[in-house]
Amino acid sequence: MNRILQLSLLTFLLAGVACGRRETAAAPVPLAKATVRLGAQEPSQESGWVAVTLAASQRATLATRMAATVKRVHVTEGQHVAAGVLLVSLADEDLQSGRKAAETNLAAAQTQVRRIERLAAQDASTPAELDLAHVQLAQAQAGLASVQANLGYTQLRAPFAGVVQTRRVNDGDFVTPGMPLLELEGQGAMEFTGSVSAAEAKGLKLGQTLAFESEGQTGTARITGLATGGDPISQRGSLRARVVKGLEGLRSGGFGRLKVPSAPGGPGLSSAVAAGQDLTVPASALVRRGELNGVFLAKDGFAQLRWLSLGAPQGDRVAVRAGLAPSDLIIDGPAGLQDGQPIEVAR
Repeated sequence: MNRILQLSLLTFLLAGVACGRRETAAAPVPLAKATVRLGAQEPSQESGWVAVTLAASQRATLATRMAATVKRVHVTEGQHVAAGVLLVSLADEDLQSGRKAAETNLAAAQTQVRRIERLAAQDASTPAELDLAHVQLAQAQAGLASVQANLGYTQLRAPFAGVVQTRRVNDGDFVTPGMPLLELEGQGAMEFTGSVSAAEAKGLKLGQTLAFESEGQTGTARITGLATGGDPISQRGSLRARVVKGLEGLRSGGFGRLKVPSAPGGPGLSSAVAAGQDLTVPASALVRRGELNGVFLAKDGFAQLRWLSLGAPQGDRVAVRAGLAPSDLIIDGPAGLQDGQPIEVAR
């Protein structure tokens, strides 16, 4: 019995010593208060860029209003064509038969009108018979015109001189009304198309000239279309700008970017943000850890690490796309500073 009591007492003493050691090891080391200086936020003074796509100003997607079989495609991709050149022929045997029938009806109606007119000259017909003959003639003429119009849709011709960009059908294919058959682009004028946010559109207007970069080339383009209403999902409007300088060497379908001026802001940071301008911070205030970039903020006497989405460098400053508010106090030169460390702002 005594031996059991001795062993229990020894176990209790050893557990107390272990707990004391754990408490000593877990005690945090207090961080020393650091003296820091603040860096200033400023609105971005540089222009931004908008991604755009280059295309010919004159382009068309050719289709037919008829359901028919493709008899022959006369062109292929990359082929230059003149205005009025035949591009696609569709089967028209049934329409040709319909035209012959319409021509026969027209001839019969014309004969009937002449016969009634001769009888009317001899007072052998009534005015009602003559009126009916003229109505039948007009109906026959309209029927022939309708067939001829439908025949026109079986012969697709180039609406303007250009280059065949896409051929979507082959000989023998069956096509339906509205089905795209060919895509044609004109030669000469070219334009950029893209989208802009409401803030970017505030600094733009029709007729304004913007600089562009496209596949290593530079030039200028004039705004010909600007819709600021915005898509309900993306909240962006459309932008269209025709190239006025630097057209040589550009190709349709290429990518580029247009330089748009920053929207004018007010005197303060909040006004700049409301006008769509980015904020900038000193490059010396940035904290880089791997692919992450951030800054330390002075908040309630402590340093708080905030990760940011950065834009392009602007001299000794860097634009901030997201993660920073105008009221945030940025710590400049935060070398050695830790998140949550007590700080004192130098006066």
